[in-house]
Amino acid sequence: MAAAMVLFFSLSLLLLFFLLFAYFSHQIFITKHRNTDSKIPLPPGPTGWPLIGESLNYLSTVKSGLLENFVTYRKEKYSTKVFRTSLFGESVAILCGAEGNKFLFSNERKLVRVWFPRSVEKIFAQSHAESNAESFYKIRKMMFILKADALKKYVGLMDTIMKQFLQTHWNHHLQTQINVHNTVMNYSLMLSCRVFMSIDDAEQVRKIGNSIHHIEAGLFAVPINLPGTAMNRAIKTVKLLSKEFEAVVKQRKADLLENKQAPPTQDLLSHLLLTPNEDGRFMSESDIARQLLGLVQGAYSTLNVVIAFIINYLAELPDVYDQVLKEQVEIAKSKNPKELLNWEDLSKMKYSWNVVQEVLRIRSPAIGVFREAINDFTYAGYLIPKGWKLHLIPVATHKNPTYFPNPEKFDPTRFEGSGPAPYTFTPFGGGPRMCPGVEYARLAILIFMHHAVTNFRWEKLIPNEQIFTFPVLSFANGLPIHLHPHNP
Repeated sequence: MAAAMVLFFSLSLLLLFFLLFAYFSHQIFITKHRNTDSKIPLPPGPTGWPLIGESLNYLSTVKSGLLENFVTYRKEKYSTKVFRTSLFGESVAILCGAEGNKFLFSNERKLVRVWFPRSVEKIFAQSHAESNAESFYKIRKMMFILKADALKKYVGLMDTIMKQFLQTHWNHHLQTQINVHNTVMNYSLMLSCRVFMSIDDAEQVRKIGNSIHHIEAGLFAVPINLPGTAMNRAIKTVKLLSKEFEAVVKQRKADLLENKQAPPTQDLLSHLLLTPNEDGRFMSESDIARQLLGLVQGAYSTLNVVIAFIINYLAELPDVYDQVLKEQVEIAKSKNPKELLNWEDLSKMKYSWNVVQEVLRIRSPAIGVFREAINDFTYAGYLIPKGWKLHLIPVATHKNPTYFPNPEKFDPTRFEGSGPAPYTFTPFGGGPRMCPGVEYARLAILIFMHHAVTNFRWEKLIPNEQIFTFPVLSFANGLPIHLHPHNP
């Protein structure tokens, strides 16, 4: 009995200490982020619980697939322009609507800069003291190889990879079901490994695929690095894959120094090795490996989600499928049997791209982006203090009926003509701050659609399959389908 009383008393003291610590930490946090100019108010909104703020409510809406509700409720209650919240130990201002999107994207490196949550900094730790945000700006300037003019010469290669994928992963399974998530994962990795680093070894790509999903889970995990946690697995995976990528970087560097023949089309790896950054310095082998891993992981996450939902909607909406098929068959008929797709062919896939954009509107693969205020500034009559974080949630604008009437309806015609109003549709950013990988994603998705619809119809084997939204959008069972070839 005495021992039990001592244990109870000790636990009570520990709980009291924690509550007091949380309370005073929260007070310090509020004081640190309090408005220093009483004439200009801070944005209205709740700060939530001590330390955790509104993080639990935020994450629950992410998991429910209804993150737009997090914005809608607070926008109606506090302000239609901007409101404040507290996420992951940070004061956060959420700017609403197209005006907020435009302001954020137009003031990059003027009033705001890129900010990554602590989980990202821990997982993709740099080999030097530089933050991921600082490294991001430098590497972004070296990404012109992913722009349209540079990517034109990759269309034939990407088309060849897609044909290889179909032969290996779809054509051999016509009598059985296909797990879309698992097979599309192979396509996205085959493509990025080949285009970025000229890796075409199937076993090497398979090993990367067996590990890379751990990174995805860790990026949205609690940033605590303890054995068995998602964060710990992600850090271990990055270290493991970075070593593999670094070996590829070293071999390429040796080949270039010995004047051996480089890949016929200069890939991203060669470009990073041969191009200094804005400081005139060349990146280290380890940092190039980390950057390539980050790009492969980003392409993996985005393409898997978008292509899976394209297949889903084309199965559910036969009228949409038929229009995509008609467009793609016309392109196929204009080609010789063994002729590869080219840039001009892709420019003709207008309706198909409208379908992709409607998928991105309804099922955006990204939760959103974060920025940090460089200095104090005012927005919509409210003060945003230096150091505050700003969060853009694309789906909140994409599901806004003011911009997109009947927002839950799948309607590719929304993108005909001039399309949506500027800054209402931002899956790849907007204005001067567009994602450098948008053209790469466009090519990869359209090439996949072309071969998928010109070869097959398909049916979903689980009509109302549950959709998970954490850590990213995915189908509970991987979206199993049955393929029906046009020419058995």
